[in-house]
Amino acid sequence: MQVSDVLDRYTKTGVLFEKLEENKVRCQACAHRCLLLPGKRGICGVRFNQEGDLQVPSGYVAGVNVDPIEKKPFNHFLPGRGVLTFGMLGCNFHCSFCQNWYTSQALREPQAASSVGQIMPTTARELVTMAVEHGAAAVASSYNEPLISSEWAVEIFEEAKAKQLKTVMISNGFATPETLKFLRPWLDGYKIDLKSMQEERYKEMGGRLGPVLDSIRLAKELGLWVEVVTLVIPGFNDSVDELWKMSEFLTSVSADIPWHVTAYHPDYLMNDAPPTPAATLQRAAEVGEEAGLHFVYAGNLPGKVGSLEDTYCPKCRTRLVQRRGYWIREIAVTNEGKCPNCGQSIPGIWN
Repeated sequence: MQVSDVLDRYTKTGVLFEKLEENKVRCQACAHRCLLLPGKRGICGVRFNQEGDLQVPSGYVAGVNVDPIEKKPFNHFLPGRGVLTFGMLGCNFHCSFCQNWYTSQALREPQAASSVGQIMPTTARELVTMAVEHGAAAVASSYNEPLISSEWAVEIFEEAKAKQLKTVMISNGFATPETLKFLRPWLDGYKIDLKSMQEERYKEMGGRLGPVLDSIRLAKELGLWVEVVTLVIPGFNDSVDELWKMSEFLTSVSADIPWHVTAYHPDYLMNDAPPTPAATLQRAAEVGEEAGLHFVYAGNLPGKVGSLEDTYCPKCRTRLVQRRGYWIREIAVTNEGKCPNCGQSIPGIWN
């Protein structure tokens, strides 16, 4: 039995699509905007045309856990609090360095087919009840690409909002304006991967750079709390020129966007590049700060990157949050989101 045959049992009619003539549909969930004839699937493999209606993932998770919010990573969003994270299967990209390929590439890779055994039927209410029982302050859609299951995420987020929980997505950012506006009433935070500033690199991954940059801009304009992550890979995207272009772009959107530069380790199909050294992350952070970003963080190498795990006031340099890996040692930001020393407002969701 194919992975898709199993997943097709857990679907519903979606919202993010346009009906066309002859029972064709145009999916709007991501920037591929797949045109689907009856019986055909999108690039993600999990959204498909059934007699003129788009069927989309619903009613299951392939992974669920309560994590520190710093693991997503978010550094300016309820630091020190737990977040119930859920994920499904499938992705609209096929990155050769994917660190979650057993879930994201389950429909493309025979080795990942065993992930089907992780499927757990559930409801939105059951997931939110689990979050409340475990003391989580938020729920997060992650592990695979959440854009391709946006309708299911909104169903869960509606339940979460009714329980006064915050909501976040951890995404590659290959979104459409339709999807971001659909999510916005129920979504608080959006973490976006900026993987490269080279169009050719995005083609290798199965996407395009432009829609990701547009999503960062639009998410910020819509009032979502945005943090951006770059997995820094030696020989792939670690040149000073490319890091500068990333930093310059983010600064042009907002100097207050936290930028996380994180360490790569060999995985999936990319095993020739060495693990990212701490010195490379420190250099990337220096580039970001020189470009004008107020908050640059180095991740995945706890204790090896100096003060780049901590949050400092951009005005007086008072340390506001001290971290080691995913764990918080000290929080000095006031409940109003200000520096206790100089009163500077610190962008984020702190309370």
